[in-house]
Amino acid sequence: MGKPVPIRAVETGQVSFVPYMASEQDVLDVLRGIKDPESQTDIVALGLVRDLTIRGGDVSFTLAFGAQPAQTKVLIHSMANKLVGRLPGVSRVNAKMGGAAAPHAHGGGGHAHAQAAPPAGAPPQRPADMIPEVKQTIAVSSGKGGVGKSTVAVNLALALHGTGASVGLIDADVYGPDLPLMLGTKGRPGMFDNRIIPVEAHGLRVMSMGLLVADKQPLVWRGPMIHTFIQQMLRDVLWGPLDYLVFDMPPGTGDAQLSLSQVIPLSGVVMVTTPQDVALLDVRKAVAMFQRLNVPIIGVVENMSVFACPHCGERTAIFGEAGGQRIADEYGVPLLARIPLDPETRAGGDSGMPITLRRPASPQAAAFRDLAAAVSRRLDELAPLKSLPTIG
Repeated sequence: MGKPVPIRAVETGQVSFVPYMASEQDVLDVLRGIKDPESQTDIVALGLVRDLTIRGGDVSFTLAFGAQPAQTKVLIHSMANKLVGRLPGVSRVNAKMGGAAAPHAHGGGGHAHAQAAPPAGAPPQRPADMIPEVKQTIAVSSGKGGVGKSTVAVNLALALHGTGASVGLIDADVYGPDLPLMLGTKGRPGMFDNRIIPVEAHGLRVMSMGLLVADKQPLVWRGPMIHTFIQQMLRDVLWGPLDYLVFDMPPGTGDAQLSLSQVIPLSGVVMVTTPQDVALLDVRKAVAMFQRLNVPIIGVVENMSVFACPHCGERTAIFGEAGGQRIADEYGVPLLARIPLDPETRAGGDSGMPITLRRPASPQAAAFRDLAAAVSRRLDELAPLKSLPTIG
């Protein structure tokens, strides 16, 4: 299989070749090599392969998934594309992802049931209803850039996952979507039934605009675009059941922060600051904004709090001392953690292996685990006091 078929041209005495074209049987044979991880039955026997058509070197088919987990769907879709694409004579593969057809969808005069329209005057869908299987939603925010907000968001999410929780992470920092670099993932999100399947990274379910655009492509956003993007991250992504969904918010208190706060159903916000006065000035503005929006303040994280010399062990407060505690006391919220300043934390973010994974026994990793525990306790304290805020 796969070799050109010789045909003798009697008139000229020459031999010409007709390129081999893959048959339907060839395609089905390679797809039988892909098994569902749970049942260990091949996807052809399971009836997942539908609408197979071959036109020259173009092969197309639909994978009619059922209740398989999102990561299984992405894996099968990727393997199907790769294996069929390797067949001799195949130049292009179009493997669509769809859902299994309902029993009444074909024949018998059955009619599809249209979704009932909401009654006139009914309130619009609340953002909380977009992610009904998510238990807690946590924003990680800061008054200004450069305080390590994304580092805190990533390591908090990983530390929560380390407790056995299921965790998702949204890169809502649309101006600087750096999470793919920090998590070492370059995969593209999959699609299923016109919804996005988040990328898996170190056990986290992750979505970022950085996964959808080239590294050097500039992102120019206006307020309405940001609002729509965040709604899509909630409504159009198959997050599935999650204990925590963490949002890495953009810094500041401008149009982006306001739009994001209006569409995200937040259980609370973690405020990140460095100890220096200029950072404290900006974090006060951010806290005031969230309070005005009726978003609970989970607490304060003092990042880059102290530097311990790796050679002599001397501790130096490069950015000042006790700034995080002062802000926490001022607003009557907990100081959740003081994260040391250390080059290994920076190196972990640049290499795609965050410090909680790169050096789990380090003081920095321990501080992030303490942060995760403090956030979990604080959410339990806040739960009886209020339901998810209705904003906007």
